[in-house]
Amino acid sequence: MQMGVENGEGAIAIKDKYKQSLGISSDADAGKTSKCFDDDGRSKRTGSVWTASAHIITAVIGSGVLSLAWAIAQLGWIAGPTVMLLFSFVTYYTAALLADCYRSGDPVTGKRNYTYMEAVESNLGGLKVKMCGLIQYLNLFGTAIGYTIAASISMMAIKRTNCFHESGGKNPCHISSNPYMILFGITEIIFSQIPDFDQIWWLSIIAAVMSFTYSSIGLALGIAKVAANGTISGSLTGVRIGTVTQAQKIWGSFQALGDISFAYSYSMILIEIQDTIKSPPSEAKTMKKATLLSVGVTTAFYMLCGCMGYAAFGDLSPGNLLTGFGIFNPFWLLDIANAAIVIHLVGAYQVYSQPLFAFVEKWAADKWPGNEFIIKEIKIPIPGFRPYNLNLFRLVWRTVFVIVSTVISMLLPFFNDVVGLLGAIGFWPLTVYIPVEMYIAQKKIAKWSSRWMCLQLLSIACLIISFAAAAGSIAGVVLDLKIYKPFQTSF
Repeated sequence: MQMGVENGEGAIAIKDKYKQSLGISSDADAGKTSKCFDDDGRSKRTGSVWTASAHIITAVIGSGVLSLAWAIAQLGWIAGPTVMLLFSFVTYYTAALLADCYRSGDPVTGKRNYTYMEAVESNLGGLKVKMCGLIQYLNLFGTAIGYTIAASISMMAIKRTNCFHESGGKNPCHISSNPYMILFGITEIIFSQIPDFDQIWWLSIIAAVMSFTYSSIGLALGIAKVAANGTISGSLTGVRIGTVTQAQKIWGSFQALGDISFAYSYSMILIEIQDTIKSPPSEAKTMKKATLLSVGVTTAFYMLCGCMGYAAFGDLSPGNLLTGFGIFNPFWLLDIANAAIVIHLVGAYQVYSQPLFAFVEKWAADKWPGNEFIIKEIKIPIPGFRPYNLNLFRLVWRTVFVIVSTVISMLLPFFNDVVGLLGAIGFWPLTVYIPVEMYIAQKKIAKWSSRWMCLQLLSIACLIISFAAAAGSIAGVVLDLKIYKPFQTSF
């Protein structure tokens, strides 16, 4: 089964007819370029270093930044920042390897791979394609769940602070998370109807600005709290035995690895982002610049937010940094930060979900090419704008996806555990193993050569980290389930 994702409108047959009407015969003329079309016959790509960086920052500086103070608290002042720097290096290095796999053969004129899975199929093929697809799309689905949980926590925080201050501190203001998850889900149903990845660039830019907003507020509040405390909290080894049991210390440290790996996770959508970039220069060259810029900026923010959060709260660092500042003044600043998180997650949800949306729609169009429910585009006029192309299958499928992810979020609203588990599941196979194997295959690196050995050692080391992180996160979920009642979570 062809498992590549095509970011286009409707079925291939409709696209070919459209190309023919403009003088492009179809794939046979894919090598011909014009002012309107690229070498593959698709509309001219317009992405740049800045738009690619916005997509990456939207994907990377997500809700994961809020758990970094807690992660550093589990590891301590030595291991915490060191692990974060190592993850940033591995993420950049493997992303650079993956960027070279966007085109098969010649890096400038070779066949384009429009999606992560198409790149895997071109370079590796076989069982690895299916394995990659299963893990990638499971991870994308899980990320949608994690972002729904995170958004509801921020919305509840806004409601609770306002409730607390309106009552003069007399009302404890316990709030259910369910209505806020439903509200977030309704918003995502609307935004999910944006047809293609390249049409959400404006949403990514807004989301990237919001991510810097709440990260900066968290950093500023952390600095203010350290100044108010008059001392830097924390220790070299993190949470002390006695405060927690030895088993909890081990599981917490493992889960912290998952939280940090989730905070850097975006390789699963890198090829899709790269497919929006214009050329020349080559897409790989531009993508590497965008990756270096984005990972550098995010690492600086992560170090500042994580370290200042730990310095402020020490062993008591919360799973969500902003909730640690409580419901007291400056509550309006916390409201702004939480609102920025919600806006950011609206965009980040789409950045991660669009590849999955496109995959299912491409698969359905290939499976039932003559089905009008799947391929027909209904033009809806919008005064002052271009008509909106409504596709009934897209409407139904994407709505069902959002509803299912929202219901699961309501059943399992464990932010830290979900974040850690997602990071553990996706980090090794998608961020390290597959990019390394594709790069070895494409560059024809000799087996047992020094370079081959170094790449394999990197992969094995990251596999061990992923196993440890998964074990810690699963242990956390098991502990939470012992005291949790479905659909009754309050804050």
